[in-house]
Amino acid sequence: MAVMEQVVLSSGRRMPVLGMGTATYPVPPDEIMTSAVIDAIELGYRHFDTASVYGSERAVGQAIVTALERGLIRSRDELFVTTKLWCTDRVVPALQESLRTLGLEYIDLCLIHYPVRLKGDKQMVFTSEDMIPLDMPTVWEAMEKCQSLGLAKSIGVSNFTCRKLADLLSHAKVPPAVNQVEINPIWQQRKLRDFCSEKGIHVTAYSLLGAIGVFWGSNNVLECEEVKRIAQSMGKSRAQVCLRWGVEQGGSIVVKSFNKERLKENMEIFDWHLKEEDKERLSLVPQKRLILVHPFISPNGLYKSHAEFWDGDV
Repeated sequence: MAVMEQVVLSSGRRMPVLGMGTATYPVPPDEIMTSAVIDAIELGYRHFDTASVYGSERAVGQAIVTALERGLIRSRDELFVTTKLWCTDRVVPALQESLRTLGLEYIDLCLIHYPVRLKGDKQMVFTSEDMIPLDMPTVWEAMEKCQSLGLAKSIGVSNFTCRKLADLLSHAKVPPAVNQVEINPIWQQRKLRDFCSEKGIHVTAYSLLGAIGVFWGSNNVLECEEVKRIAQSMGKSRAQVCLRWGVEQGGSIVVKSFNKERLKENMEIFDWHLKEEDKERLSLVPQKRLILVHPFISPNGLYKSHAEFWDGDV
């Protein structure tokens, strides 16, 4: 079993550097997701990333129960589970509902999924017409309440820019422990990572491989010529090169796979390093954001362009 590196968050909680993601669309049957999570636990994964809108919380919870029954883990405390508040949710009731679905007494990390507010039902597919103004101070105060009540051991955000983080920090009593964002060799987010480092906010990278297989994904990351060249020269897979690069940026990573062999391959990144010249060449790769959140953008909506939504970072 691979030795899993950990980071210490500003909340004092330890988080495994590598997490298994569960975001996919369409949502597979629970038994497929549950089986994959059990495989991951058996391989040594201890960090699992879910969200209410993913439809994966129940399957993750079932996998934890089964892992305990089989003796794959001795207690729930061995695991680090992240879930996310969807844009239609009221904070405390939504987290309580997630805990019931997961079958857990607490969540290790609860994130605000996007810095937006949506009306209507909870679903991954929506339009800009569903957007309404977000009262961030009130939402964050409720997140802080979740932590004070012990429902979440740590709280944080996802898809926040430097400007949105600065606004949040101006009124937060408890600063966000984590900002989970798209990071990969073709969208490295150096400005955002530097800002978060300065403010003591840990950065978790998603879509390190480009989110292949879902409607918002792309094969541009794994088809990057530098990634392919490094993989060939080192005898590693292109996915391993991207994941190792992500770890060497000083953050944590979340990667999705339901295939046991790929899950195993994704863990085999902790006993080797990229060469300095390869990291330098990767730093020069042309940059392009993959996750453009088209549904949030409308000429008549709250955000009229991608540049406006991402505060100029596109």
